[in-house]
Amino acid sequence: MGGAAPGPASSPIGGAEHSPDLIRAPDLRANDFALFGLPPGFALDCAELEQRWKQLQRQAHPDRHATQGAAAQRVALQWSVRINEGYQRLKDPLKRGAYWCEQQGQSVGAHDNTAMPAEFLMQQMQWREALAEATDAADLLPLQAELDAERAQRLAALETAIDAQRDTRAAAQQVRALLFIERFEQQLHDRLDRL
Repeated sequence: MGGAAPGPASSPIGGAEHSPDLIRAPDLRANDFALFGLPPGFALDCAELEQRWKQLQRQAHPDRHATQGAAAQRVALQWSVRINEGYQRLKDPLKRGAYWCEQQGQSVGAHDNTAMPAEFLMQQMQWREALAEATDAADLLPLQAELDAERAQRLAALETAIDAQRDTRAAAQQVRALLFIERFEQQLHDRLDRL
């Protein structure tokens, strides 16, 4: 006979009766990079990512499959959710870096692995002191500038660790530092709101 019918991971969205330019349905188990047809890494073309996201969303939109019944719409909704989740991870540099580490088997472990170099721990203490001693918004402007510079430096180091060195441990350490900066910056903004 003809063999097994293709499953949802390999069949065109909506079936063969639709236009031939319809791409294959995304494999819900594929990693985000494969889902969007991008090489795994840190640097990426954000415009290309957005274009691929829009293309996938158009093809997976449940309304596009309204005539195919409730089951087809549910599957399309699953694809749409998966596409959005992947897009949200890849468009954010910090999430993308953490995701790359995890895909390489290196847990970022931000909650249970807070080991950081002594130099960065000292920097954290200085930032916390500056935040605690601030009496008005003007006191926090230099701290915000310092955080912005540190974030830019850490993102550059993360890109190097991932794309040039393929060093998962160094990348995970940069991600942990960036997560701290992100959380601390939220504390700074909360403090600004109270001043």
